[in-house]
Amino acid sequence: MKTVKLYLFIANFFYTTYLVSGARQRYVTCGSVFKLMNSDYRVRLHSHDVKYGTGSGQQSVTGTELQEDVNSHWLVKAETGKICTRGEIIKCGSTIRLEHLATGKNLHSHYFSSPLSSNQEISCYGDNGEGDTGDHWVVVCSGDYWSRDDSVMLKHVDTSQYLATSGRTFGRPINGQMEIIGVHSSSGSVHWQASEGVYLHAPDLTARHMHTMHTEL
Repeated sequence: MKTVKLYLFIANFFYTTYLVSGARQRYVTCGSVFKLMNSDYRVRLHSHDVKYGTGSGQQSVTGTELQEDVNSHWLVKAETGKICTRGEIIKCGSTIRLEHLATGKNLHSHYFSSPLSSNQEISCYGDNGEGDTGDHWVVVCSGDYWSRDDSVMLKHVDTSQYLATSGRTFGRPINGQMEIIGVHSSSGSVHWQASEGVYLHAPDLTARHMHTMHTEL
């Protein structure tokens, strides 16, 4: 009996993977864990248990060139008080939070100056994935949905600043990592692309896709 169940599980896994490996894999979905790469500087959004020595003193956020660093993983989730279904495609214009997977803090901003360029500081804030409205970001993109093939902008709700990088790098203890900032203008290094990660897809969406296929046939 166990052998049969294992076979059915494996068969279902590969069947589901086959169904979602095409068009649906092109989109960022709720509950997915992935890395976010700046389109201009090719650095990945990164954090770690290192606090800023100035400004808010909160957990620092930087950009790293290292592709394999586990501290660059972010979890996509709904804004505070709302729920998005696991595997639900993120729409352009949606308000989201990005939780730093390794530390459980959310990507955050506020009216503090960044340490190197004196733009707006970007930090990680909260405990166990819960913070405040300073964790809210609007996904600015063309089309209807957040496509992995296209770059997007992330606009901070409370301050209307765009997530960007200044191009300046830190010394110790985060030597060589790039400063991440908030800027008022939508020009410059404000474009980000979904990179390596695990992109979830809800089973009910797969079932609906199957129904559509049978209907078309």
